[in-house]
Amino acid sequence: MQRRHFLKSAVLGSGAILTGIPLLSEAAIPKLKITKIRYYAAPGYNKPLFNQARGIVEIETDGGITGIGEGGSKDMIEQCAQMMIGENPFRIEHIWQNLYRGMFYPPGREKLHAQGALDMALWDLKGKALGVPVYELLGGATRDYVECYATGFRASKATTEEGRAQDCIKAGLRAYRIGPTGGNGSEPFDFYDNAKKTIDFCKRIDAAVGGGGKWAVDLHTRFDTTEGIKICKALESLEPYFVEDIVRSENPDVYKTVRAMTNVPIAVGEQFGDRWDSNTFIEQHLIDYTRFTVPNTGGISEFKKLASMCETHYVGMIPHFTGPLATATLVHVLGSSSPTRCLMELGGGEPERPPYFNEDYVNFKNGKLYLNPEPGLGVKFDPKKATFVLEVTANTKFPHPILKAPDGSIHNW
Repeated sequence: MQRRHFLKSAVLGSGAILTGIPLLSEAAIPKLKITKIRYYAAPGYNKPLFNQARGIVEIETDGGITGIGEGGSKDMIEQCAQMMIGENPFRIEHIWQNLYRGMFYPPGREKLHAQGALDMALWDLKGKALGVPVYELLGGATRDYVECYATGFRASKATTEEGRAQDCIKAGLRAYRIGPTGGNGSEPFDFYDNAKKTIDFCKRIDAAVGGGGKWAVDLHTRFDTTEGIKICKALESLEPYFVEDIVRSENPDVYKTVRAMTNVPIAVGEQFGDRWDSNTFIEQHLIDYTRFTVPNTGGISEFKKLASMCETHYVGMIPHFTGPLATATLVHVLGSSSPTRCLMELGGGEPERPPYFNEDYVNFKNGKLYLNPEPGLGVKFDPKKATFVLEVTANTKFPHPILKAPDGSIHNW
């Protein structure tokens, strides 16, 4: 009840002078400190990769309020968590900068995944403490729902890919995403042969769904530039929604060549991290859609900045999926941002329903994800249904020097 009263005061604060409602004071904001950070393994998940981990993070405060996040490997979470004990959880950007810059070396993508999970938990905690959904903290809703596209479609009874694609579109999803032929199992991958087969596969899917950008293809960086361009040129007249990962993307300059040689909408970025991983692609208009996601980018704080960068350069956002809590989180971030276009990927064409989250942790209907109005991320976590891994209650014994400006902001040491 107190949080609801606080929320009402906050919402009406702008009209306080006219209505007589008291303005929100600093004293009304809870004074909290981080006391414990726990990490749980997600049971049943058989792909615990550094960049696609689904461990659950809990950040607990001395006020009893807890926030949850998803991602990061055990060692990365443990080291980052040891830098957060005793901190004010409401200073999310300050904590983000400290984690990013506080150990001298800029984080690699594996550490960013852990930082993203912790950042996610801080936003969830803050929303719960203030009694509002995270999208309200990020500026409020900018859209009623987020469109989705499917990679595979579990609900279909069809025995062909064409049939599954048709069922996907009938269910209300915006597009059906396919991959290239070959590349699975022990059979050697023949670039020339699979370029031709992939073109034919795309033509069959396009015909099945009736064109209109209702399908997309991910080339998975399997092809060299020659075959990648060959496929793209053949697909231009079909007008796919996007063609993803045409060639390897470690060297952004290669996409200058790709961009000059094809008119298909290009999507890149599911393997990326923060702004410095992707700014060249966006600022030089080398791509039409970003695929970066949470927690890989470093969390909600960083993703929101990337969304602004995309809006500035008219680049759409179609995030890769990493886990169920990340899916719920993306609805809050995309639902409060204004990129030129946005879609969310759903593996199998529907949200996962892990037993350790509440059944209604996301609002999904007719192929679309709707904003969750519950406080925080709107996700309830049952730790008894997950596997406890570690708990951090003390700061690191090996702190690196921290350099602060006179105004208290963090600088590189």
